[in-house]
Amino acid sequence: MKRLFSLLFIMVSFSVFSQTEQPYRRTIDSINQNRWKQFLPDLDSLANPVIIDLDPKFQDTIVIRDEVIIPQVIEEVPLTPFSLNNYKEPRKWYFFGQNNLVINQASFSNWNSGGNNNIGAIGKINYNLSYKNRKHYLENMLQLGYGWIASEGQSNRKTEDYLNFMTNYGYDLGKHYYFSTGFQLVTQFAPGFNYTETPDPSYIDRISKFMAPGYLNAGIGFSYNPDENFQIILRPANGKFTLVTDPLLQKTGRYGLERDGQGVRSELGAMMNILYRIKVYKDINLDNQLNFFSNYINHPERVDIAYNGVLNIRFNKFISTIVSLDLAYDHDQIQKLQRKQTLGIGFSYNIGEQNQEKVKTRKVFKPFIAK
Repeated sequence: MKRLFSLLFIMVSFSVFSQTEQPYRRTIDSINQNRWKQFLPDLDSLANPVIIDLDPKFQDTIVIRDEVIIPQVIEEVPLTPFSLNNYKEPRKWYFFGQNNLVINQASFSNWNSGGNNNIGAIGKINYNLSYKNRKHYLENMLQLGYGWIASEGQSNRKTEDYLNFMTNYGYDLGKHYYFSTGFQLVTQFAPGFNYTETPDPSYIDRISKFMAPGYLNAGIGFSYNPDENFQIILRPANGKFTLVTDPLLQKTGRYGLERDGQGVRSELGAMMNILYRIKVYKDINLDNQLNFFSNYINHPERVDIAYNGVLNIRFNKFISTIVSLDLAYDHDQIQKLQRKQTLGIGFSYNIGEQNQEKVKTRKVFKPFIAK
């Protein structure tokens, strides 16, 4: 019992002594109070407080903010003077190329609905090589396309055939206007036939071949290019030449020829070309080209019209669907609307300039949590 009372007495004495204010403790408390007043801000004196909005961080989630470059799907962006002026790195030569290959095949065996075994392919390329030096621009474009189909019991038939080469020079006049001059050559590679009239044609039944016909346009004028997806070329002085190098096809009335044996038909007039590109959706683009030509000498009211529309639906970097529509009317050749439509799903690969968009994003990493 004595030990218990002694322990109790010591604890009570220590408690009473600790509550007694000592001189050294008053000094320590005064120093701490002065430091506290020195660093503690006066909330009543804050005239413009800044409130920071903090995003909540959920459990097992790490949020990292950063500016990253996300590669976009390569698109068929036309290399117009507007786009060349907006490239960040200075250089003189720019190249863009698009390659497409579509393969079709069908096989039948004891099929009640019938059908012919066939195989076909269409290949297309579109290359653009452009040059920029201060206010001078030079554009070179090459478009090639050829397709064929082989069906059982029928001769091979081409389904696509064109060659388009174009060169344009421009000089920057300011405010998206350019002095413009250049030429364009359009023709085909292989002989063409009218399979409706001659289902099994021979070479003598041809209705066209290389440079028969060939169309050459050359002129001088102006262009307006306020956006990479919109361009107008106007040439008040433009020569249009129809070339027919095959003597068999140099007949009066064919391709607008005025007499037998005529190899070149010349026209002088005004030409206007409009390029308008629409981004329908993320990976769906519609390219529209509309061309007008009016002959100053012979019936200027009979305007030649040509339209080309291409709908490109891209599934990924290599697979895409292309739907094209060509419409043409030339009163001197045939007084009817000419139409050609194609649809293809196949392999597509682009080289050269690519679109990359720098965006702000957040990368979120969520560690794996076992359940």
